[in-house]
Amino acid sequence: MPHPVTELMLQRNSSARLSSPAPDRALLNTLFQTAFRAPDHGLLRPWRYLVIENEGLEKLGELFAASALDAEPELSQAKYDKCLKMPCRAPMVIVAIGCIKEDVKVPEVEQMLSAGVGVGYLLLSLQAEGFGGMWRTGPMAYNTKVHEALGLSASERIVGFLYVGTPEGKAKTIPTHDVDTFVKNWPN
Repeated sequence: MPHPVTELMLQRNSSARLSSPAPDRALLNTLFQTAFRAPDHGLLRPWRYLVIENEGLEKLGELFAASALDAEPELSQAKYDKCLKMPCRAPMVIVAIGCIKEDVKVPEVEQMLSAGVGVGYLLLSLQAEGFGGMWRTGPMAYNTKVHEALGLSASERIVGFLYVGTPEGKAKTIPTHDVDTFVKNWPN
């Protein structure tokens, strides 16, 4: 029988429909400690997070809509409205940011992978505590107006928008994969 941590990982699932409540600040601070345990070559701590809730979600939606319109002046009203509502799909959005540091031993890709692993750990710990999350990127994660408005420096990148809340409805079925399709011994 698998260890409870292994079982949790085997049940990991994205939650597309999220409602209130989201974790309170005390629990969220503990969950961030799990993210900070990501492998971090050089102990550079190449990450930071923004927590957005309440009226901040509406402001983020306004930022998304304005940025989409700036990138595509002929944006349809339907797409504009969709961007406006995107952050309100959950009671909390956590913006995960990779903070790239100049280091001769640790290239940018390793730092971004470390930040990404932190997001994965955060998702697992949210699920362990009865919450759900959905890791999203899309055009807004790469939009320079969004970066500027969120206060990113030139050396920072959005790793993802983590939508957080209480899962609604039935969880989707998690497929198992054939290990031999993805894992080989070397040399053979």
